[in-house]
Amino acid sequence: MAESNLKKDILALNAKDQLHEIAKELFGRELRDLSDEETLFVVMTFAKRIMKVSDSNTGKKKVFYISAEFLIGRLLTNNLINLGLYDQIDRILGEYGKSIAALEDLEPEPSLGNGGLGRLAACFLDSIATLGLPGEGIGLNYHYGLFKQVFRDHLQCAEKNNWIGQYSWLTKTDVTFDVYFGKKKVTSRLYDIDVAGYDNGVNKLRLFDIESVDESIVKEGILFDKEKIEKNLTLFLYPDDSDEAGNLLRIYQQYFLVSSAAQLILREMKNRKYDLRKLYDFAVIQINDTHPTMIIPELIRILVEDKAFTMDEAIEVVSKTCAYTNHTILAEALEKWPLKYLEKVVPQLVPYIKELDKRAAAKYKDPEVRIIDKDKRVHMAHIDIHYGFSVNGVAAIHTGILKETELNHFYRIYPEKFNNKTNGITFRRWLLSCNRELAGFLSETIGDGYKRDANQLEKLLEFRNEEKVLNRLAEIKYHHKQELSAYIKEHEGVILNPDSIFDIQIKRLHEYKRQQMNALYIIHRYLEIKEGKKPARPVSFIFGAKAAPAYVIARDIIHLILVLQDIVNSDPDVSPYMKVVMVENYNVSYAEKLIPACDISEQISLASKEASGTGNMKFMLNGAVTLGTADGANVEIHELVGDENIYMFGAKSDEVIRHYKEADYDPMEYYKKSPVIKRAVDFMVSKPMLKTGHKENLNRLHKELLGKDWFMTLLDFEDYIRVKDRMIEDYEDRAKWKRMMLVNIAKAGFFSSDRTIREYNEDIWKLN
Repeated sequence: MAESNLKKDILALNAKDQLHEIAKELFGRELRDLSDEETLFVVMTFAKRIMKVSDSNTGKKKVFYISAEFLIGRLLTNNLINLGLYDQIDRILGEYGKSIAALEDLEPEPSLGNGGLGRLAACFLDSIATLGLPGEGIGLNYHYGLFKQVFRDHLQCAEKNNWIGQYSWLTKTDVTFDVYFGKKKVTSRLYDIDVAGYDNGVNKLRLFDIESVDESIVKEGILFDKEKIEKNLTLFLYPDDSDEAGNLLRIYQQYFLVSSAAQLILREMKNRKYDLRKLYDFAVIQINDTHPTMIIPELIRILVEDKAFTMDEAIEVVSKTCAYTNHTILAEALEKWPLKYLEKVVPQLVPYIKELDKRAAAKYKDPEVRIIDKDKRVHMAHIDIHYGFSVNGVAAIHTGILKETELNHFYRIYPEKFNNKTNGITFRRWLLSCNRELAGFLSETIGDGYKRDANQLEKLLEFRNEEKVLNRLAEIKYHHKQELSAYIKEHEGVILNPDSIFDIQIKRLHEYKRQQMNALYIIHRYLEIKEGKKPARPVSFIFGAKAAPAYVIARDIIHLILVLQDIVNSDPDVSPYMKVVMVENYNVSYAEKLIPACDISEQISLASKEASGTGNMKFMLNGAVTLGTADGANVEIHELVGDENIYMFGAKSDEVIRHYKEADYDPMEYYKKSPVIKRAVDFMVSKPMLKTGHKENLNRLHKELLGKDWFMTLLDFEDYIRVKDRMIEDYEDRAKWKRMMLVNIAKAGFFSSDRTIREYNEDIWKLN
């Protein structure tokens, strides 16, 4: 735990004097004379110095949370809130005609993650620090991250996203390690970003970079030579893996991460004079999805080759130290690397992987649990399960599916290892930071206790029939809709009506998340309006998503949405009743503007495919009402808020799993028997669409929906229309809708990542 409260350090400081001194130090001028950008750097530097002298969370045992992604977002506001400095700094800046709000959009957003996996990791670091637990995140310092999304000619284009400037939250350290790819040696350099807990100690996000990285090798868009490992290794998150060079680069990245992490952990054990033979008493390594799996054989290799352990001893120690979080049942995420790729990149590790496979095969004859399968592919998750002590899913339904179907072979062997840890969010970030008006009203109404204990949000239920409270919630929502409308007009050129219903779907673009179903609904509604069925209130359909550059169908779905945006918004018969906008370069900062303004939260993934989701939690916390399938954490949201405060539709997970098992789903059957489905699907390749869009993209997507539809869009489409139409009608019962808003906010406390981390600690980590 932190040795003392952060505020003891903060109260001893004269913040105003500190800011003036930093302004002179950095720019040689008074604070009042600085530009907003210069002021941002001054406040960032001040916060960094506060965190540097603040107490670290220490203890005998530490968790090392290792992940390919940490989608931390902009940090200024969140750090100032957690340090207890936000109001003080805002008052000081106000004396010079400045404000934190004016600085926020100027801060570069760290491009260290993609979607829910990375955002969850960031939330977890915040909660680990807030709870005073000793822990660190370990990842890579991507210079350009995923990519910067730009739209040209109704298509997604990718550009490099350069976020590392002269001033950032990164602190370069003098810690370096040698990493070997066979006989090839590279040097990793450690950078730190401090993670401030809420009114508590400070932990660190440790990010490794390669000393020889060369940003100049990136040419047009995000193209670069994938084979120049010593120059490209930390340039991009998830480089295009559509060819062998891309696959090999991903393995290089993963080994670079785990080798650096293993050396960092063992270095700390040595510095603290801990007995490595009891490593599990001092460290727990949480493997976030399969990307960091190689830390298991790497630690075993180091202990055997450098620390005089026998193979038996090394395997026992590492198996008691490592725990695995499974985030999805999607085949593409349960990594399986061809053995020949590993032999090419990390030949020194292959004998250890073969030994782990040999031992598992000798103990369990079932070929389904082999680490190396008959096709000579290495199943990374199988290493985690055999040689880790814990396997957790991230929502009740997801963990159930792991036990009953996807990982049932393992569950029968290791039932004691399996457990559920339903995901959570850093509600302070997604309320105190991005919706300060709502947070202030909640404090007035139920007190400040919810800021540390999110369960206290339930006190709001006492006011569910008080018109004054309900009206204030609706007023706050409307203010955010006005602000978002102004922002979208400025940045996207689309004019939205804040009196319309804001229907928002923001998440990674993937067929299983079914943005294509939402787009088909837009077509359906467009055609109805063209026929004269004018709705009582307009609806604004808002999307935000990036598609992996190599994911052709996902890019085609973006194209479909952008074409619909053009057609709908320029049609004088329709645009007064509906608008469509896909925001460009969706990221955490954009999410912080979209989520407080949302009325309808689209959570429409195919049941059984979304492990949890966390956007659903952020939306409900901010008073949106969920439209969702019985998938991921939607199931638990449904249980908490009750039937009357959520809108559920679609096939259940058991039905979906049965369709996959029996291979009996045929989208063409639904297309032929439903005029509604046929009309919407065929409009995708109609004359207006082909005139505006690209024939190749639209035809390919149309063919995919009718010939494959792997994620069963057409299975649920008519039910989706029925329930969504009812939801839009119910919005007109304003008293009912406001009560639904209140109940969703009040019940969101369960989804605090503080609760999730307490469960991780009590059941898995057992930190002192």
